[in-house]
Amino acid sequence: MEGTIATITFKGNPLALTGTQPKVGEPAPDFEVLANDLSAVKLSGLRGKVCVICSVPSLDTPVCDTEVRRFNERAVSLGDDVAVLTISMDLPFAQQRWCGAAAVENVQTLSDHRNAEFGTRYGVLIEGLRLLARAVFVVDKEGLIRYIEVVDELTNEPDYEGALKAVTDL
Repeated sequence: MEGTIATITFKGNPLALTGTQPKVGEPAPDFEVLANDLSAVKLSGLRGKVCVICSVPSLDTPVCDTEVRRFNERAVSLGDDVAVLTISMDLPFAQQRWCGAAAVENVQTLSDHRNAEFGTRYGVLIEGLRLLARAVFVVDKEGLIRYIEVVDELTNEPDYEGALKAVTDL
């Protein structure tokens, strides 16, 4: 695993992130995560679509719940050539249960619990906790990163409008 690359906070207390954070304009690192039915999903399999990739600590927390519901509402207006993904360390079974209870149908929830490949390749793995930091990445149809926001304070919501503007600008 890579060394510490950044620090965020949780209620003011510092948390170190590990991995390698890509930069805007660079190719988006490929990764493999699990869908709710335990099938493998790779970013490279979504080439040709704009991808909004949100990472969250856990769907079972109030801020994450709010974030995914808001992206779910907005995803309808983005069109079929945009995929909205939410990745957490939650088990696929818990994600499926949460999506059913929250009536989330426009965001695909994915689990990085198996090997933290997304977390390390995007530099959002919280050292020592094995959770993901709150972040949003927008990847264009050619697989280049066009927007990155790693939220400084874990209890804050991301800049929805900034991420969605990045999508509509593509």
